[in-house]
Amino acid sequence: MDKIINIEDVKWIKGGQEILKDINWMVKSGEHWAVLGLNGSGKTSLLNIVTGYNYPTMGDVTILDTTFGKASIPEMRKRIGVVSTALERFDATLNNQTVEDIVLSGKFSSFGIYQEVTDKDRRKAESIMADLRLDYLHGKYYRTLSQGEKRRAIIGRALMTEPDLLILDEPCSGLDILSREDVLGITESIKERESHLIYVTHHIEEITDVITHVLLMKDGEAVVSGKKEDVLTSENLSDIYKTPVKIHWENKRPWLSISSK
Repeated sequence: MDKIINIEDVKWIKGGQEILKDINWMVKSGEHWAVLGLNGSGKTSLLNIVTGYNYPTMGDVTILDTTFGKASIPEMRKRIGVVSTALERFDATLNNQTVEDIVLSGKFSSFGIYQEVTDKDRRKAESIMADLRLDYLHGKYYRTLSQGEKRRAIIGRALMTEPDLLILDEPCSGLDILSREDVLGITESIKERESHLIYVTHHIEEITDVITHVLLMKDGEAVVSGKKEDVLTSENLSDIYKTPVKIHWENKRPWLSISSK
């Protein structure tokens, strides 16, 4: 599988409004991408195309060798893991579950375990917890965790299915700096599990060394895409953020400051 995502000339129109405009985007095997843009830039709409929850008004989409209109979208979704703050609506259910059961539930795409769990499943969940530095929370209930620990537990849940594509949609939203760095610190283990990572944010300092490529979104358009060192320039970011900014690199991560006009 050479191409993980291949989107060609895609438009998405809703209520007569063109939300996505002539999107072209290719993610190749072995690449890990960040999708960057302001709120309302089209990031979520693009994700909904990738996961098959929105169907393009025009254009061609192939995700994980599944060409839209020619293959099963539900089967494709089984190969994609999604972590989003939208999952917080299930907190009432999650609160009374242990961390290991939350990770295990990912096998069944459920919130709670209602099917038989094998010893092999438990060993796999324990391995994921160890990789994500969650093993010290064994037996702890979700409601007792910090926000950063909760996000890592949900990421662990997504990894139970060994997804070919893992989408982290603003996973650090609402976290303090310590919890944020805790979540960002596990991206290396995601890479080692051979999932292709799509990290969606509007904060460039969340783009860790694991990310190889960046797509910049603005007003429903894919403005620039390519290797992160080429894309993350002061000029490009001033354009998508609609204000003058400067970028500098520290510890292999980009950082942003507002430039005087």
